[in-house]
Amino acid sequence: MPESPPLTPGAPAAAPAASAGPSPSDTAPAPFPLHDRFRSLRHRNFRLYWLGQLTSLIGTWMQSVAQGWLMHRLTSSPFMLGFLAFTQFVPVLMFSLWAGVIADRVDKRRLLLITQSGFLIQAALLATLVSLNVAQPWMVLVMAFVYGTLNAFDLPVRQAFLVELVGKEDLTNGIALNSAAFNTARVIGPAIAGVLVATIGEAGCFWINAVSYIAVIASLIQIRIAHTAAGAVTRTGSSLIEGVRYAIATGPIRNLLGLLGFISGLGFQFMVLLPVYARDILHSDAMGFGWLVSSFGVGSLLSAVLMTRRVERWDLRRNLMIGLISAAIGMGGFAWSRSMPLSLAAGFLAGFGLILYVASTNTLLQLTTEDRMRGRVMSLYTLMFIGTAPFGALICGVIAQRYGAPWATSLSAFTLLLGAIWITHRLRVIAAREAAAVAPPTHIEKLG
Repeated sequence: MPESPPLTPGAPAAAPAASAGPSPSDTAPAPFPLHDRFRSLRHRNFRLYWLGQLTSLIGTWMQSVAQGWLMHRLTSSPFMLGFLAFTQFVPVLMFSLWAGVIADRVDKRRLLLITQSGFLIQAALLATLVSLNVAQPWMVLVMAFVYGTLNAFDLPVRQAFLVELVGKEDLTNGIALNSAAFNTARVIGPAIAGVLVATIGEAGCFWINAVSYIAVIASLIQIRIAHTAAGAVTRTGSSLIEGVRYAIATGPIRNLLGLLGFISGLGFQFMVLLPVYARDILHSDAMGFGWLVSSFGVGSLLSAVLMTRRVERWDLRRNLMIGLISAAIGMGGFAWSRSMPLSLAAGFLAGFGLILYVASTNTLLQLTTEDRMRGRVMSLYTLMFIGTAPFGALICGVIAQRYGAPWATSLSAFTLLLGAIWITHRLRVIAAREAAAVAPPTHIEKLG
């Protein structure tokens, strides 16, 4: 499941994608046939990768559900759920920027083979501990840290690898289909995990996840990428600083990443507390927990499918606003629901909005970024998306422990609402600026 800084209101008011270069989506005709939504699958390399990823991600979501349930079963502590998320996410904060530099220098396919093999070993070790009935909370935390370390290197490389699989012309569609695979797995994996945890225990989910990595490893072995000349070798520290400076100097990238860091830090922490909602608030079992996770996944999948159509830059900008508003409403409803059907509906709405926002952010970033900086920018994306989550997870865990899970989730909903308000204001500024730019000159200007 690889594929969550405080927002500075006074930052320069650049449009989230105002300087994005032209793309095929800007001039595409409508309507579009159904097969156009899956055009990236015409590429053999992407097709192999997509199928392998889909299989592996189902196992990953199964492990995610089983891991959260295992920790709650061992400790019955909301804080420990937050600390588990902190442990899994903090390596991304520590290593993702360095991973971006490496991604711009090495063969991405080979690096993915290493990380995916590492995930297989990690899942097998966790499965062994649980099967032998010797798993302790500290062991689960150690395994989560190992997973997070691998993820810190895997995520930026996978994001940067997409353009090599589909090319720039189909990049937007490739991102959308990649998101669709992630969220299809997010629907299927938790539902299966809920049944397995309730019948045979958590170990079965961990073993299935370990086996599922064979699919993506096999697909990577079969992929053939044309050799490209390596860029000039520079010191790692210099390359890292160059990437950060590039992101700061490019207004659209800076604003997109800043907002993503703010939103992901506190707004995306619903997953941390789902075992509490399932077990303590809705008085359900592991199967109910699986259904709650899947409800977010169904909404996310619908959003990802909608993103497969050709869209213009303004469509992507509006998606940021619509996504955050939908997510805020859904998250607020989920926080205070005491009915499983209402919780599932609220989870659906929240999941739809979150992925609409995240996928649009990813697409705008990739369309704006130069190829030579892609790995480093996507490592910053990973840092903002997941690297900010450790602190949000701890904060939500502490609030849930002291005041209850609904208050912690309400904080997430409020964070999403603030982001929506900011985006709404920015869109008005952008629209006014672009209208002024195309306005005909006045009589005085013509004389001048």
